[in-house]
Amino acid sequence: MFIVKEIQTAAYLFASILFILSLSGLSSQESAKRGVLYGIVGMIIAIIATVAGQGVEGHIYIIGAIAIASVIGIMLARKVEMTAMPQLVAILHSFVGLAAVLVGFGSYLDPSTQTLHGAEHTIHLVEVFAGIFIGAITFTGSIIAWGKLDGKVPSKPWSFSGLQMMNLILLIVCIALGVLFCGAERTSGMLYLGIMTAIASFIGVVLVMAIGGGDMPVVVSMLNSYSGWAAAAAGFMLGNDLLIVTGALVGSSGAILSMHMCEAMNRSFFAVIFASGSGSAKAGEKKAIEGEVTALNHEEVAALLKEAKSVVIVPGYGMAVAKAQYPIYDMVQTLRKAGKNVRFAIHPVAGRLPGHMNVLLAEANVPYDIVLEMDEINEDMPETDVVMVIGANDVVNPSAQDDPASSIYGMPVIEAWKAEKVIIMKRSMSAGYSGEDNPLFYKPNSEMLYGDAKASVEKLLGFLK
Repeated sequence: MFIVKEIQTAAYLFASILFILSLSGLSSQESAKRGVLYGIVGMIIAIIATVAGQGVEGHIYIIGAIAIASVIGIMLARKVEMTAMPQLVAILHSFVGLAAVLVGFGSYLDPSTQTLHGAEHTIHLVEVFAGIFIGAITFTGSIIAWGKLDGKVPSKPWSFSGLQMMNLILLIVCIALGVLFCGAERTSGMLYLGIMTAIASFIGVVLVMAIGGGDMPVVVSMLNSYSGWAAAAAGFMLGNDLLIVTGALVGSSGAILSMHMCEAMNRSFFAVIFASGSGSAKAGEKKAIEGEVTALNHEEVAALLKEAKSVVIVPGYGMAVAKAQYPIYDMVQTLRKAGKNVRFAIHPVAGRLPGHMNVLLAEANVPYDIVLEMDEINEDMPETDVVMVIGANDVVNPSAQDDPASSIYGMPVIEAWKAEKVIIMKRSMSAGYSGEDNPLFYKPNSEMLYGDAKASVEKLLGFLK
């Protein structure tokens, strides 16, 4: 049974409010679960109001498609590991981009589009063209981001002389095609639309390929923004107010998050999204690494922890891979019971996704009050007895401060080397995601503890209890 337009509008308004409350809830760890629930309820209301709206046909096919997609989504969500969550987010962004492209072509081929005249017809064609353009960039860019995060595409930035000029020329060509498209008949219009889609898809590949691994968390949040604008464009094409509002919320919040992360990383927002100098090494010879690497065994590290009064733990992607957050929290509880001041230091881009480490620690029930951001903890480093770097690399790399030739130069990092003692837990001496070697490993106050993070922490627990 169809619902009347007024009820649908009220449902859309209520869903929009829930989406806003959802974003507000996601702004802190304490209210994140509540924010997710608001979003789920809002989406259920939005789907029901849309499917039950006037003029909607083929309900059996729509409900069947929703059911199949829901089952697939539940299976993926239950199967995917937390370490693979960034890849999942990236590939889901690509689906939104592809949906915008398909909606754009469908809207252009819709016979009702040809009945529009004058300014109304031109405006709709602009909506179609812009929606497909944004959607195509989002689609291919998200696939490349997924490949980089999953290790299927090299994380090092892809660059060559004239890259920015090529991107600018391609953008101008797309604008010219847009002008021709708005004044063309359907057959030639489809040709212009197809050429633009191919060019925009290529631009999406180039933009993300040219961004270094150290900036990938920013890229993920920026692609989230692109997917929002693509959804908003689809909303304009379909005349769906809720889709416009939802897309605008996602697009603007993703852009704001990206700008905050760029500020925290001392990166130019436009340099990152247009890949103009982001993540690429500066001119000059790299600074030579001095010193030698030394290692301790588990019993020696446990002895250092017993003597320490202040301990800071810096988690990274290696902790996520090893699923070490649970024994780490057990170790933290043991140390705190012994009167130690134990805190976590979180870098804004630790892991592969904004907030990745915070989610992992919350999963292990680590209290929020001992999880501190980089700016809060750096000033305490000189008074810290032991810093434990667990599976992190780039976020504690001194090259970011003292080596202009490094690709991460200028990025604020956690200044672990200022502590009295630094213990780095890693499987090997391999470089970080950015591909840069870490001079921290060679400093006289640093010691390596090789092995799987989870197994190593469990061994430390045995010596601490």
